[in-house]
Amino acid sequence: MEMLDLTAKVHDESRQGEAYAPFVNDPTLYRKKFYIESYGCQMNFSDSEIVASILNTEGYGATRNAEEADLVLLNTCSIREKAEQTVRKRLTEFRKAKENKPGLLVGVLGCMAERLKAKFLEEEKLVDMVVGPDAYRSLPGLIEEAETGQRSVNVLLSRDETYADISPIRLESNGISAFVSIMRGCNNMCSFCVVPFTRGRERSRDAFSIVAEAQDLFNRGFKEVTLLGQNVDSYYWVNEAAEATTQNATGDAITFGRLLEMVALISPDLRVRFSTSHPKDITEEVLTTMAKYENICKYIHLPVQSGNTRILQLMNRTYTREWYMAKIDQIKQIMPDCGISSDVITGFCTETEEEHQDTLSIMEYSQYDMSYMFFYSERPGTLAARRYKDDVPEEVKKRRLTEIVNLQNRLSRESNERDLGQTFKVLIEGDSKRSDRDWMGRNSRNKVVVFPKGDAGYKKGDYVMVTVTGSTQATLLGHIQK
Repeated sequence: MEMLDLTAKVHDESRQGEAYAPFVNDPTLYRKKFYIESYGCQMNFSDSEIVASILNTEGYGATRNAEEADLVLLNTCSIREKAEQTVRKRLTEFRKAKENKPGLLVGVLGCMAERLKAKFLEEEKLVDMVVGPDAYRSLPGLIEEAETGQRSVNVLLSRDETYADISPIRLESNGISAFVSIMRGCNNMCSFCVVPFTRGRERSRDAFSIVAEAQDLFNRGFKEVTLLGQNVDSYYWVNEAAEATTQNATGDAITFGRLLEMVALISPDLRVRFSTSHPKDITEEVLTTMAKYENICKYIHLPVQSGNTRILQLMNRTYTREWYMAKIDQIKQIMPDCGISSDVITGFCTETEEEHQDTLSIMEYSQYDMSYMFFYSERPGTLAARRYKDDVPEEVKKRRLTEIVNLQNRLSRESNERDLGQTFKVLIEGDSKRSDRDWMGRNSRNKVVVFPKGDAGYKKGDYVMVTVTGSTQATLLGHIQK
């Protein structure tokens, strides 16, 4: 088990380091080309789509071949040690490439930019520019500066930047599912997490621009949008004259529950998901809205981090064990069929064996369908790094993580077994990874379902009813209902 660092942000391992696909096949259309690799959580991949749009308006085309690029960018993450090591290795490789191509510019974007700007720019001279998550509009000017031989940097955090007016150019996707960023930053100050320091304070995007982006995606054939934020449930936007772009100002406050409804009403054929939720902010309004609309998926990622109240207080999670359990009860009362997943950190500073047992028991109580499980690894710049001693021995952390993983494997298996014989509405996302004779899609509860195509003539983006006949650890297996 790899040592992972900690936040409620989910990392898709299959996409780490993914490069941007070219916009068009015509190589003569763009005077210059950029190459961008993205690391970390889905917010970073979403940000790369904004960067691509900004560069495109400056006459840059995308390439997946770093050797033909005039500009190489790495969009980075400060959450995980492994990602940091990978980025440093890649930057060293690109520095060597600059020896053969003197005009090549190399830049670091994203969360790592703020924390390591001095190291990357001055000490190690790995890059020409460093650009923080709120400074992407300044990229054209920074590129001009770097072209003169000056190292350029902008890592200023903003209180109001949401990139609401920039239409993202989608990273290569299945053409069915897309992510829509609804807010930036985080106010929660969890003691283990560096995000508030690298992405700044919370600010919510104009609700009508979000709906317009989702409507445009649906018009272009997308069938599913995931509303994205560090903590989507704290979304709060007031329709004031200074901000309102597409509607008359009303002074009305739009909460996350209302935003969910606005997006769901675009079409019953557009599925709506969201990520990530902080337990303290997921309201009854959100839950009843989810229950009301069939096309809002019945799935909540609700990170618990620890099942012990004392540890939760040290983590600054602002809820207790009992409060979290009551929230699980409320979700299951309003939506008995709702899928729930979680994030779990073991071995946080001063955690005892009894407190570890509390985490195991809250996992059992919550009956998670799946979890992202980590052992604590101190990250520079966090409150925990300044306040607490990382005093749980690594071998103890690893043993506790093994117990947590084993328990989640059992809970996931039991969850899949409960689905046997049930029929679910599945959105076809594409071919199965293992065989082009099978479709792969997901049900409302975010479970992957694989099933034979048969001769019914279905295509990617269609909804089908699938009866579950078996499962693997992470996948349901079934057949199309006749």
